This record gives sequence, C-alpha cells and structure tokens, in this order.
Amino acid sequence: MSVSILFVCLGNICRSPLAEGAMRALADGKGLDWTIDSAGTGPWHIGEPPDPRAMRVAADNGVDISEQRARQIQREDFHAFDHIVALDAQILAHLHSSMPDDASAALSLFFDHVEGREGGDVADPYYGGEEGFAVTWADVNAGAEALAAKL
Repeated sequence: MSVSILFVCLGNICRSPLAEGAMRALADGKGLDWTIDSAGTGPWHIGEPPDPRAMRVAADNGVDISEQRARQIQREDFHAFDHIVALDAQILAHLHSSMPDDASAALSLFFDHVEGREGGDVADPYYGGEEGFAVTWADVNAGAEALAAKL
C-alpha cells in the first residue's frame, strides 16, 4: 500500500525534518514504500539544511537528515499528499485556513496519533539547547510509530 505523508512545522528546519527523518527510518526498516516529506508554513529558511542540532540528534540516532532542504508548503501539496501532519495546533489551524476547497489530503495534529497525547504540541526546540532536540527526537519517534501503526 502506497502512502504519502507531509510533516509541517514553522520553518522546516527543526521539528518537521526530524519527523520526516524518523518516519523515513521507520518506513525503510519495515520495507514500506512510502512518500515522506516535510515543509514549513513560513519562507524564512527555504533552501537551507536542517538546524545543525537537529542533524546532530538524528545522526546520533543513526538517521541522516543532512540532505533535506527547507521548503514552504504549497497549494499543490494538499493534493499530492494523502496525509498532512501538523507538529502543533497553531500550524494545524494555519493549514485548515489555507487548504483549498478541493483538497484531498487528510489534515491531522501529530500527537493526535499518539494515545494519551492527543491535542498536544511537539515542542519547538529552536530557541533552546541540545536537550530540547533530544526531547523532540523522542517525541517524533513516538509519533512516527503511532502514525505508522494507524496507517
């Protein structure tokens, strides 16, 4: 079964690249041929690699996200992906307000897929230190596992 998932945060350099990396690693490990990508709602980092702290925590856990490049979500993404997953409620609200009427993607909040964490936000580690990226890595892995189990 082919599945396509787009993870979305603000700038596409911290949370969503980590979610993309975690889900790619999980899908590869299970032999799933899924399309997995990430994007941001804002244009601030278009074309940039993930935050060095994000790349480091992913690499420390055996996942290379260094080839990813930030991009902004586009109108066509709402048609190209089966699932668009927001990393926090503010992003989900933005996606709902910008979603075309004829969109085919299902929108969801990342933690709504994790039992006991419904309605929660994946904390943005950008303004903190390395420890915040470790927490985010653990969170996106838990979410990836739960989302993969549902799909």
